[in-house]
Amino acid sequence: MTLLKSLSHRPFALLWGGQSISRLGDGLYRIALAWWVLEETDSATAMGTVMIFSFAPMLLFLLIGGVAVDRFSRLRLMLASDLLRGAVVAIVAWLAFSQQLDLWHVYVASIVFGFVDAFFQPAYTAAVPEITPGDLLPSANSLTSLSGQVVGIIGPGLGSFIVGLGGTPAAFALDALSFFVSAACLAPLSGLPTPRRAEAHASSVVRDLREGIGAVLASPWLWITIAIAALANVTQFGPIGVALPFLVSDTLHLDVTALGLIQSMVSAGSVAGAVWMGRAARVRRRGRLGYSAWIVSGVATLAFGLPITIAGIALAGFVIGVCLSLMGLIWTHTLQEMVPREVLGRVSSIDYLGSFVLLPVGYGLTGWATDRLGAPLVFVIGGALTAGLAVLGLAHPAVRRLD
Repeated sequence: MTLLKSLSHRPFALLWGGQSISRLGDGLYRIALAWWVLEETDSATAMGTVMIFSFAPMLLFLLIGGVAVDRFSRLRLMLASDLLRGAVVAIVAWLAFSQQLDLWHVYVASIVFGFVDAFFQPAYTAAVPEITPGDLLPSANSLTSLSGQVVGIIGPGLGSFIVGLGGTPAAFALDALSFFVSAACLAPLSGLPTPRRAEAHASSVVRDLREGIGAVLASPWLWITIAIAALANVTQFGPIGVALPFLVSDTLHLDVTALGLIQSMVSAGSVAGAVWMGRAARVRRRGRLGYSAWIVSGVATLAFGLPITIAGIALAGFVIGVCLSLMGLIWTHTLQEMVPREVLGRVSSIDYLGSFVLLPVGYGLTGWATDRLGAPLVFVIGGALTAGLAVLGLAHPAVRRLD
């Protein structure tokens, strides 16, 4: 199968296999952590603080992480990241097993995770094209997305089962083990020859950041998409993340099973989109196709607010998953192909920071709007704005010419 073709390349197979196991461990950790916080504090504020401590360091250090990724060996940075995260979670597991785990321990662990993610995420994006032949990149990117979505489907259920069987400490311990397995997969790759970046060591961090920002501003398709994503993530993921439970409960008068169904359908759609993209040897008219998928995802988000059944909303969720998967994979492959390798780490970190920097604001605005306008209207407004933003981006010639 074309989708699995990149697994024939041993370096990518090791990288992907290790990260897939690590992602599964993360799914277990998130479920176990949420359950532990609920049992120990019964406080949504405490859980929100844990999320802030995980998210804020990543945003604060993303640009520095991008500079480090372009200065040093990306594979060795990833190896160090896995070892550090594995050690931190192992300590959390030991404290939980010995009944000494306290909330401040979790806060510190979350800060460390957020800090390390600021280096790991751009390193992974930049390392894949560095170790994978160009003709295998569509397959490699699709498999990366596919593993994340499959874990999103099975991770919560498996995590709940393990917590019920062995308690939260067992789930923490398995997550720590997953990081060490990932590190074992990365270890043989850390000695691979990589492009020389010696000149980067002589430059300053400020200069490196300026070069990364300059690379973004020099490509209109790049900065336009980042700017639109910053707003569209507010208008689309704000409602999906905050208003969806209220839509299910207050409008549809259904329980958490319906909420799980909708979320699973979004993940299933993402899997379908990744499989389709993985079969394509080359995608043409990437700007038009990606932004068209973005427009359709906005319309499907709007459909959540219409007077339709749970089946209709689940179908709309599937469409959203397909479209966002297509747009995401097209975007990743375009970055890897068109951005010079020596600045790809910095550009990836700028992309991630710019795209998600407004999301916390979006969550707050969506909560405020849902309380005052109701969930259906929030989805209608959010979906319409998302589609409108994508149409605005598609109107630019640089986006339409992207092939």
